[in-house]
Amino acid sequence: MAASLSTPKPALAPPRGRASNQSKGSAAHTIDFSRSAVARYLQLAALFRRRVASGQWAVGNQIPTVEELAAQCGVARATVRQALDQLEVDGLIQRFRAKGTFVRECPEQNLWCEVRTDWSGMLLARDGARIEVLDSRVVAELPGPFDGSGIAAPAYRLLRRRHWRGKTPFLLASVYVEKRLSRRISERALREKTALKLIADIPGLEILEARQTLTIGTADPEVASHLEIALNAPVAFVRRIAVDTSGVIVLLADGIYRGDVVRMDMKLK
Repeated sequence: MAASLSTPKPALAPPRGRASNQSKGSAAHTIDFSRSAVARYLQLAALFRRRVASGQWAVGNQIPTVEELAAQCGVARATVRQALDQLEVDGLIQRFRAKGTFVRECPEQNLWCEVRTDWSGMLLARDGARIEVLDSRVVAELPGPFDGSGIAAPAYRLLRRRHWRGKTPFLLASVYVEKRLSRRISERALREKTALKLIADIPGLEILEARQTLTIGTADPEVASHLEIALNAPVAFVRRIAVDTSGVIVLLADGIYRGDVVRMDMKLK
């Protein structure tokens, strides 16, 4: 879980009166925590964070007691306490002796990384983003499938890049650029331009077709390490393919975005 980018807030004064029954939430069905290898208290902490973020546990309101949460979730009281410890470290809750536990603040929504859904939008640079090149080499094959989007060239330059905003990594990308075209891209551009802009700025290159596919998944150990998120945390997998007028795939970019900083807006009508 990424650290909050907000400045620390002063502690709340001890709340007055008792919270309403609605603020404590209603009993839920028992959750099967055995479906994941992640420790139960971490799964529980993620569940509680979502309750705060969604407003189910509103700021200033009292949350259910440890005993009530243990009964609702079908876990031991010690597990609930461990999960609440995580929220307290994040500054989301505050405990008061003989009064209970109250929501201190809502998690900051760092949805500043937008996955665009049109060609011109995807060529825009992200404000404040920095690109780190992790690896660069020549490869003979593209990772499939690319479902009839074009034909592969004989060779590609593969760039492994990590995108940062401030101290937070938000995108891990594997970018395949047709080898001959890659020679026309400066080293500086490789560290400053988004994948599609790398080829869009090549003089004389005409793109016939560009496609984008997004799927939702979870972080494996390598992705979790690079993006500094928890194992099995939600991520968005985005594949972008650009084909030139001769039907050759000139760019294939596989990006993995942190789920807590990305959004996609689509106009339906």
